Amino acid sequence: MSHTMVPALKSGANQLGTVFHPSMGKSPSVAILSTFPPTQCGLATFAAALAGGLQDVGVTNVGIIPVIDSPVIHTDSRVVAQLHPESLQSRVEVARCVNSFDYLVIQHEFGIFGGNDGDDLLALLEDVFVPTIVTLHTVPLLPSDGQRHVLETLARRADVLIAMSDAARARFVELYDVDSQKVLTIPHGATVPPPAELPHGGPVSLLTWGLLGPGKGVEWVIDALAMAPELRGKVTYTVAGETHPKVFQRQGEQYRNMLKRRAEYLGVEDMVYFDNQYRSVQELLELIQKFHCVVLPYDSHDQITSGVLVDAVVAGRPVIATEFPHAVELTARGVGLVVPHKDPVSMAHAIRQVVNQPRILSAMANATVPIAAEHSWTSVASKYAYIGLALTHSE
Repeated sequence: MSHTMVPALKSGANQLGTVFHPSMGKSPSVAILSTFPPTQCGLATFAAALAGGLQDVGVTNVGIIPVIDSPVIHTDSRVVAQLHPESLQSRVEVARCVNSFDYLVIQHEFGIFGGNDGDDLLALLEDVFVPTIVTLHTVPLLPSDGQRHVLETLARRADVLIAMSDAARARFVELYDVDSQKVLTIPHGATVPPPAELPHGGPVSLLTWGLLGPGKGVEWVIDALAMAPELRGKVTYTVAGETHPKVFQRQGEQYRNMLKRRAEYLGVEDMVYFDNQYRSVQELLELIQKFHCVVLPYDSHDQITSGVLVDAVVAGRPVIATEFPHAVELTARGVGLVVPHKDPVSMAHAIRQVVNQPRILSAMANATVPIAAEHSWTSVASKYAYIGLALTHSE
C-alpha cells in the first residue's frame, strides 16, 4: 500500500491545524502501544486518555497493547495483546496483532520496552508493516549513545513523530539526525474541567501533585517558605500524590520522610501538608481547582513535556515552575512565573509575588483560558486521527 503524506508535513508546517471529522469517511483502526492502567505512570494516563479521545472523535476501532512487567488481567475490552519486555515470543505476537490494524501509535519513553535503552522496540518494529506514529515523551538534551541510537532509528522507521511542545520539536530536529519534515507538534492533551474561579478568602494555597520521588524538587519550596517568615498565616503548601511505585520499591517513603523532617527542622511544618491519597482524573481536577496556584519545582533541566503543567493550566490555575523547557514555553503566554532550578531564594520571591499581589495571580489565571481548548483531549485526538487517516489513504 502506498501512503499519502500528511499535508502539514508535505508543506513543511510544524503545527497540524487540520483535524479529523467523521464526514471525512470511515476512520482507520489504530493500535496504541504504551504502558496502560492499572500501571501508574504519566505514560499510562496519557495513553488511556488518548484512546478515549480517539473514540470520542469517531475512531471506532481502538486496540490497546499495554507494556507490562508481569502478567496483568485486563478487563478493558480494548486490550488486544500485551507486550512483555525481553520476550521474543511476545514481540512476535504483538507485531502480528499490530499488523491487523491500519496504523500504530507508540507512546515512547526509554526503559519500558526492554533491552538497552528500550532498543527491543526496534526489533519489534522490524515485523510491523503498517504506518507508525511515535509520540516522543522524552528527548534528552545529552543522550547516551544508546538513547541516540534508539531515537534516530525510530525517526527513520516511523512515518510521523509527534513532539508535544515547540521546544521538544526544536531540540529533536537540532540535536538528532532526523528528517525534520516528519516531525509535528501536537500539544499534550488534558481533561478540561468546567471553569472555576480562584478561591476567595483565606491564605493563598499552593499545590504540587504527582508521583513523588527524588527530583520532584519539593525541598526547594519548603526552603523557600522558611525564607519568607512574614508569609506565615498568608500561604499554605500541599504536596499531593503517592510515592512513585518504582521509587517506593527501592526506597520506600524515604523521600517523603526527608521532606517532613526538613519542614519540621526549618519551622514550617504548620504551613506544609502531605496528602498521599490516590485520586481519579475527575477527583484530581476537583482538587486542583481548590487551590490558587500550582508549583512545579522540578530539578530536571531536561523536561520538554509536562502533563502536570498542562493539567494545571487547563484547570485555570497559574503556575510557578522551574525553568524547564515546557514551562518556559507555556508561561511565556502569561500563565505563570519561572524560576531557576534548585534556587529557594528565587522561589521565595515568586511566592511573595502571588501572595502579596493578587492582581498578578488573577491576570495569570485569565491567561489560561485560551490555552485550555487547544489542549483538550478532543482537539488533540482529532489531530492524531487525521494523521492516521492521511497515512492510510491509498493514492
